[in-house]
Amino acid sequence: MFTSSSLTQFVASAHSQALEIFFALYFTNTTQTIPTSIYSDGEDGINLDMSTLPIPTQTALFDQLSSSYTGRTAITTFDFTLPLKPDLLVFETYAPGDQQYIHQGIIAGVEVAPGESTQEYQQQFQYALNNSNGVMVFDYDHLVKYGL
Repeated sequence: MFTSSSLTQFVASAHSQALEIFFALYFTNTTQTIPTSIYSDGEDGINLDMSTLPIPTQTALFDQLSSSYTGRTAITTFDFTLPLKPDLLVFETYAPGDQQYIHQGIIAGVEVAPGESTQEYQQQFQYALNNSNGVMVFDYDHLVKYGL
């Protein structure tokens, strides 16, 4: 889908706007591996999104990344007691009750929910932005689709 040069260009463009880029790798089964080809595209870090996998598999993937990648690491999770310790945790704080877990020291996740108004989404985003160290916007396609 992307070439190394297009990823490098994307990262350079983001950096010119003072944004940090963490490439997110989404894992859905225990046989997937980390593609080392992305380790040198200028990203600020790599995020492992693997919350549906068992903890031993998550641990093995995180250990693999930590031993072969020198940039910052992040993990996206629903588990607020995750035993792994990356540089950053991205909490999938999508349900209204999950706002209690948003605090400084984490990256909060926000997503567009069908039927949600622009105002509701913006309130969710602003709360996450004001109360954490950053926001991961999940599903850019839905932002466009719902006009947010």
